[in-house]
Amino acid sequence: MSDLVARTGRLQQRYNDGCRLVAGCIPFRYRNGEDSSNDDSESNIEVLMINSQSGPGLLFPKGGWENDETVEEAAVREAVEEAGVRGDLMDLLGYYKFKSKTHQDEFCPEGLCKAAMFAMLVKEELESWPEQSTRSRFWLTIPEAAQSCRHAWMRVALVDGFLKWHGDKLAERD
Repeated sequence: MSDLVARTGRLQQRYNDGCRLVAGCIPFRYRNGEDSSNDDSESNIEVLMINSQSGPGLLFPKGGWENDETVEEAAVREAVEEAGVRGDLMDLLGYYKFKSKTHQDEFCPEGLCKAAMFAMLVKEELESWPEQSTRSRFWLTIPEAAQSCRHAWMRVALVDGFLKWHGDKLAERD
């Protein structure tokens, strides 16, 4: 059992213009170790996904951004709660709008959400985490992850957000 506890409830959730604000990340690692400067190519990257609790397909960790935290703190918290990982939160990959069928409420009757997604270089996989009884972790290659995404917006965040960001980082080093 995890000593960490997942936050629950909607009382502290942030909303803007009828959208629920969400924070998340694309956790990643290099197969040959974090200091793999020889081969940081796409084929050497694995991303971490988790199972969905409401159907088939895999997800990146994400959840509501609460009033008492920064968007970065929310993304880090969600990675710990849902995926049981800690690491270095890197750059913002972008904002992605989507419609949630399960999160319609008085503040967001349409279920509209806006997710801030970050890249996170994983440094630690926890042995126990708050949602481990309902979540499993899967390390996947980029093509496997793109094919496994439950939601189209997450595929866009991976391909147009993460891969572009990673390519730009490599170009900066050269």
